[in-house]
Amino acid sequence: PVLPRWWRTIDKWTLTAVLMLFGIGLLLGLAASVPLAERNGLDPYHYVQRQAFFGGLALLAMFGTSMLTPEMVRRLGVLGFLLSFIALALLPVFGTDFGKGAVRWFSLGFASVQPSEFLKPGFIIVIAWLMAAAQDINGPPGKLISFGLMVTVVLFLAFQPDFGQAMLVLFGWGVVYFIAGAPMVLIVTVVGLAGLGGFGAYHSSEHFARRIDGFLASDIDPRSQMGYATNAIQEGGFFGVGVGEGQVKWTLPDAHTDFIIAVAAEEYGLILVLAIIALYGVVVVRSLFRLTRERDPFTRLAGTGLACIFGVQAMINMGVAVRLLPSKGMTLPFVSYGGSSVIAAGITVGML
Repeated sequence: PVLPRWWRTIDKWTLTAVLMLFGIGLLLGLAASVPLAERNGLDPYHYVQRQAFFGGLALLAMFGTSMLTPEMVRRLGVLGFLLSFIALALLPVFGTDFGKGAVRWFSLGFASVQPSEFLKPGFIIVIAWLMAAAQDINGPPGKLISFGLMVTVVLFLAFQPDFGQAMLVLFGWGVVYFIAGAPMVLIVTVVGLAGLGGFGAYHSSEHFARRIDGFLASDIDPRSQMGYATNAIQEGGFFGVGVGEGQVKWTLPDAHTDFIIAVAAEEYGLILVLAIIALYGVVVVRSLFRLTRERDPFTRLAGTGLACIFGVQAMINMGVAVRLLPSKGMTLPFVSYGGSSVIAAGITVGML
C-alpha cells in the first residue's frame, strides 16, 4: 500500500518544517498583502486567498511527488526540464516583464508563470542522472554533457536578465559535480569564469550594474526598497513592534514577495526570523544527513542538489533583505507570495 509505506519512510521533521513555513507565509501574507490589495482596488484578502490556493496546489504537488519512486521522479524531472527549457527559450517572443526590467514571465491573464522556477528541480534531476550514469562502466560522458547543459541554461537566464536564478543554477550544478567527484581545480576554474561573467554583465547590463552599485554604495537611499527593508528590520528589534503595527508593508512594493522577511522582522522581531531560519535548516540538514546513508548514486546526487538549492534560495532572499547580497528578485520558498515559486518549491521538496 502506498500511503502506509509513504508515512513510514517520510521524514516527519522535514514535513513538519515545510508545513510550518507555509503557515508562517499565510500569517505574514495577512499583514503584507492587504496594503497592496487596497492600492490595486481589490478585496483586502485577495492576495492571501490566492496564496492559500497556490499553496494548496503546492502541497498537493509535494505529497504527490513524494510518493513516486526514484525512477518516476527521474522521468518527471527530465520531462519537467524539457518543458521548462522550451518555455524559457520562448520568453523573448511571448514573455513579459510586468514593468520590472526583466522578461521572466508568461502572462495568462488570471495568473502568470515563471519557467525558471520549474526549471531548477528538473535541471538538478537531469544533471544528477547524467553524472550518476557517467560512473557506470562504459557510461556516457555525463559530466561533460552536464557542463554544456549548465552553460546553456545559465546563458538563457542571463539574457532575460535573471542573474539570481542563473547563479543558483550554477551553484546547484557545482554542488552535484563536487559530490560526484569533481577535481577542485575545475570547481575553482568555473568560479573564476563566473566572476568574469559577472564583470562582463556589470559593464554590459544597466539592470545588473544598477543593483550592484546600490549594493556597494556607502549610503542607502531611504526611499529605495533596500532602504525601507533595512529600516523595518532595525525598527523590529528582538520582539517586533506588534502584530499589524508595521509600516514597511505600506511603502514597500514587494513586501509580500522578495522582502517578506522585512515584514516578519518588523512586526514579530528577530524571534520569528530565527524560527524561520531554523525551519529551513531542519529541511536542509536533516536531508543531507539522511543522504549520507544513501548508496544509490543518482539518489544521493539529486537529493543533495535539491536540498542545497532549496536552502540557498532562502539564504539569498534573506541575505538581500539585510544587505549582505545585492538585490536578486528571488522569493522565500513557501513564505513569499507567488504561484510559480511556491508550486515549484513543493515539487522540489516532494522530489527530495
